[in-house]
Amino acid sequence: MHRPPLKHCRVCGTAVAYRLPDDGDTKERAVCPACGTVHYDNPLNVVGTVPVWGAEGEQVLLCKRNIEPRWGKWTLPAGFMELGETTAEGAARETHEEAGAQFEMLGLFTVMNVVRVGQVHLYYRSRLLSTEFHPGHETIEARLFTESEIPWEEIAFKTVKETLACYFADRRKGRYDIHTLDID
Repeated sequence: MHRPPLKHCRVCGTAVAYRLPDDGDTKERAVCPACGTVHYDNPLNVVGTVPVWGAEGEQVLLCKRNIEPRWGKWTLPAGFMELGETTAEGAARETHEEAGAQFEMLGLFTVMNVVRVGQVHLYYRSRLLSTEFHPGHETIEARLFTESEIPWEEIAFKTVKETLACYFADRRKGRYDIHTLDID
């Protein structure tokens, strides 16, 4: 389910042609025959956090989605990275926007390639400083779950399921690694 191909030049509006650019590129690109602009279709970055509570991080904060896709399903606080921010800044912004949580950022935790939709998902671990949440308009409810309470069948995205599984496995080991995965 790739994004639809670009039809018109973002610079001048002329219909683009898909061909190899004249600059030696080896991949077909959308090239404007009028102004010569080569348009690149690159993956989008999704950034978020795994916010945990408790001396040993036994609870994870999940947000119930108030937007499509997957309205009413549970997810970690995450969203598209914005221009002008680092991945960590974007993850922190999304956590503030979606959960209204107070937290401190920890290390990068998972990097997942979701090739079929042209996305890369990056999740950071974070430590909650309070159990008071003020969810934004994209969230119906924000609440803490232990591993046994996670509504696994109601998790919105496979990347979130994989990140949660990695978190709880690492927690049992007592060591947090960086995980890289390719998601079908």
